[in-house]
Amino acid sequence: MISERLRNFLEQNLVKYHTEMHPSTPDAMRTAQAAHVPGREFAKTVIFKADGRVGMAVLPATDQVHLAELRKALGSTEVSLASEEEMKAAFPDCDIGAMPPFGNLYDMEVFVSEHLRVDESITFNAGSHDEVMKMSYRDYERLVHPNVVHF
Repeated sequence: MISERLRNFLEQNLVKYHTEMHPSTPDAMRTAQAAHVPGREFAKTVIFKADGRVGMAVLPATDQVHLAELRKALGSTEVSLASEEEMKAAFPDCDIGAMPPFGNLYDMEVFVSEHLRVDESITFNAGSHDEVMKMSYRDYERLVHPNVVHF
């Protein structure tokens, strides 16, 4: 089920989106396959801590976050992945590992891979492991104001 927080936000901003149910999947690549979306076009979210603050990295399912590159891009001294407990606390309305790429709704800064900007749309988990959402990348960027980085 889609995060109610996300649904309300998109509807308040009059954003068109499409959702699609699929069998529950354990990771972004399998979700992309189940949703019939190329892995390089499916956005996954990775929650990290940088110098004591929590942030969100959004990148293609085919890519991995390289913490050293992320640390360098952020100008941070220390970067680590958030724990499962920290993710549960930050995203109480989402399944762990299925957080939507809208860190702004959860009081965290968002860093998006430059690779996701080449497509007209963005597809991602919307709060659960059995439903994806697709919307215009232009609308996503307008609403989230992500920092574009190279991971």
